[in-house]
Amino acid sequence: MLPSVVIERKVEWIDTDAAGHHHHSAVQRWVDAAETVLLQRRGVVDLFGRIPRVRYEVNYRDRLWFGQSVRIELAVGRVGEKSIRYDFRVSSGETVAADGHLFIAFASPGEPKAVPWPPEVRAALLDGGPQQPERLSDS
Repeated sequence: MLPSVVIERKVEWIDTDAAGHHHHSAVQRWVDAAETVLLQRRGVVDLFGRIPRVRYEVNYRDRLWFGQSVRIELAVGRVGEKSIRYDFRVSSGETVAADGHLFIAFASPGEPKAVPWPPEVRAALLDGGPQQPERLSDS
């Protein structure tokens, strides 16, 4: 089973815009936070600095407000030779606020293009199933 993780956050004041609901950039930060937890759980957190984002797709479906609890679900959707597609969903209760995909590549320092995943990283991202969630009560 491909790895996945769930994290929980609160909509902070800084996550909102002048209209009072979450700013679009908050979704990207929450997805990045979920990715951090997933990579830590899979033992490959040393990838940071070598996994540039190459495409980001998001469907904004509803608004989230200051103080609301947010659930971020992130799953490895596909592992290619040099890239990964993450699938994500951001919700609060029954309300789905956003969903989409984040594509990253593996870039080795000094190389002008993406390079293949090292075997140990590929193995960590192809297996593991659901990881231990990070709940609000954990932080």
